Amino acid sequence: MSGPMTAESLAAFTEGVAEFARTRVAPRAAGMDAKAAYDPELLTELRDAGLLGIEVPEHYGGLGGGLRHTLAAIEELAVVDPSVAVLVDVQNALVAAALLRHGSRDQQRRWLPPLAAGTVAAFALSEDGAGSDAFAMTTRAEPVAGGYRIDGAKAWITSAAEAGLFLVCARTGGALTLFLVSADTPGLRVGPRVDTLGVRASSTCPVWFDGVVVPEQDVLGGPGHGAELVMAVLDIGKLGIAAQQVGLARGALDHALRHAATRRQFGRPIGAFQGVRFPLARAAVEIDAASALLGQAVDAVERGVDPTARMRACAGAKLFCAEVAERTATLAVDVLGGLGYTADSPVARLHRDAKVGGIYEGTTNIQLRTVAATLLAVPEAAGRDEEGNPGR
Repeated sequence: MSGPMTAESLAAFTEGVAEFARTRVAPRAAGMDAKAAYDPELLTELRDAGLLGIEVPEHYGGLGGGLRHTLAAIEELAVVDPSVAVLVDVQNALVAAALLRHGSRDQQRRWLPPLAAGTVAAFALSEDGAGSDAFAMTTRAEPVAGGYRIDGAKAWITSAAEAGLFLVCARTGGALTLFLVSADTPGLRVGPRVDTLGVRASSTCPVWFDGVVVPEQDVLGGPGHGAELVMAVLDIGKLGIAAQQVGLARGALDHALRHAATRRQFGRPIGAFQGVRFPLARAAVEIDAASALLGQAVDAVERGVDPTARMRACAGAKLFCAEVAERTATLAVDVLGGLGYTADSPVARLHRDAKVGGIYEGTTNIQLRTVAATLLAVPEAAGRDEEGNPGR
């Protein structure tokens, strides 16, 4: 891929990823879900297809695409396996995007080529006591000669088992700072995989930092700037999750439509009955609406609108797309009936995978809180009101 992004190049890229998803990912999806691990050969194929360095410039070994290429890839992969989509999401829409938008030239030169060449990346933000409230984190980075020493623990870190690079958020005094940390740095330890309900092939692990020394050159965006960088990084990350949820919803609807056209009851396909066809029609309209809202949010990011408008657009897209995915996956199980309820059914897997859409990259309530803050001049209730009742 070379030259500026065009509608033609994006369409060709999207179809190429869709074909990759159908032929290389779909046949492995059920097995990876059962084993709760990626097929190692698939990670090599993702690298060879350029999907681990979509926006990385060509001179660093990547495809040289744009944000829309990244989101298209995430969506098409999620149609068949959201677990694979989330690895590509974290790799491109979180870590690589952070390096491209906020990294120094030296950091890009050192870290982008390994990402494009297959080094998996993870974003170490959440902690047991700091999920939606990221600023409650206790992991600390203390200045030492030539850099910082990180001590603490992270939880629920996506792609941690495969990661060769971690983007780590830690406290530096009263502020937050982001660090680029190689997985082989002494003192960094990845814990066992958490057994999750959905996106099971994707690893989710705790990560411990015991005296991990990071050179000053691997501070992303400068000391003390982590808070604003985290918000900017998560805005792009929310778009990645929104794209994943749109793809998941499309996949679930495809399964439901095929079943409705072939399953016969009372002498005709069940899709002939309004009780089946109307909910499917509504789901299709909701998916179109979710896709349009995602596109609107991408426009806001690309136009460089003010941060408040960008946050509202990204939060709204993530919120709505996740809700549509969960509703559509539930509908697919209903349409397939007993077949949809079996453990090895593709729609049962998508139903499990959909649930996390309203949790990671900020829960549904966090997205509502973000949107509400842009609508209401009235400050959010805190503490106790005038009658002494606890605020919420």
